Amino acid sequence: MLRKILIFFLAFISFIYVNAQDSSSKGTLTINGSVDAYYRYNFHNAKDSGRTNNYTSFTNSQNSFELGMASIKADYAIGKVDGVVDLGFGRRAEEFSYNDQGAMAAIKQAYVSFAASDKVKFTMGKWGTHVGYELLDAYLNRNYSMDYMFSYGPFFHTGLKMDVTASKNFAFMVGVANPNDMTTASFSKKSFLGQVHFTSTNAKVNAYVNYVGGKDMTESMTNQVDAVLTGTISSKFSIGYNGTVKFSKPDGKSSSDSWWGSAVYLNFDPTSVFGLTARGEYFNDEDGVAGFYNKIFDFTLSGNIHIGNLTIIPEFRVDSGEEPLFFKNEDGDLPTAKSTGSFILAATYHF
Repeated sequence: MLRKILIFFLAFISFIYVNAQDSSSKGTLTINGSVDAYYRYNFHNAKDSGRTNNYTSFTNSQNSFELGMASIKADYAIGKVDGVVDLGFGRRAEEFSYNDQGAMAAIKQAYVSFAASDKVKFTMGKWGTHVGYELLDAYLNRNYSMDYMFSYGPFFHTGLKMDVTASKNFAFMVGVANPNDMTTASFSKKSFLGQVHFTSTNAKVNAYVNYVGGKDMTESMTNQVDAVLTGTISSKFSIGYNGTVKFSKPDGKSSSDSWWGSAVYLNFDPTSVFGLTARGEYFNDEDGVAGFYNKIFDFTLSGNIHIGNLTIIPEFRVDSGEEPLFFKNEDGDLPTAKSTGSFILAATYHF
């Protein structure tokens, strides 16, 4: 692995040396940002236990107005070099960078890219994962609450990657990185990253096959394979699909355990002002890799009300487990409910 990393790094340096631009060239600075906030109410209202009946990222609250994240992103491009600093503040950013403390937890992304040609680009630093359908920034998702596959998969990678656009219909990415969600990981083994991307001739269908694998910080060998499909049926209707499986083999164990999930997203936009998204997800963690030892189904219906760059999202969600997973007011240490319902009212704004 070390030899592969060194070869990859030397290739990166060689391209920069051969193709470096005049430092006196004038660059372009782009600044954008976003903010989101929400209110969540769980109908079981397990207030006496202090539990929120929430097991996914970023919405772990009950009967409370919450700041999701305030975000600011600066992108400076000069010649073939591009530098990005993307900062976030609030619960969403803190949970995203959960292994970091202080100022480091506010760095969502920070990387430098070098375009060796119009088809090849190298990137080094920290960036959001390529795995999965859903994204960190709330305004980029049509559902406000997150699914289980996002919540228990990787959030980000810190390393070096190469993106290749082979043609208008095919592209791929390869890279090496620290273990998932680790900004710093001295002495640890590195992970391999991969992605292939296919686009239909009319650009209405996109398919991604994603991979990340290597030893994590506990020395367990992990491999995750992920597929994302998106399709535009008409100007008013589109569909998305995400399927993923993660294998985990603890050090010294002869076989791997796994969790896997599958989700469908149905998007309907009757007007430019209003849209609906229905998400159905099945998450199987019988082996307990994510800590559930359960099979979970969740259904989410989200409205999207657009007022310029402001989107208001009223959302209803139902989560169900094959075994009891959720708490009621009168519950003690063990859950007794197999299902629960929640309402979220969220607002996102981007500029």
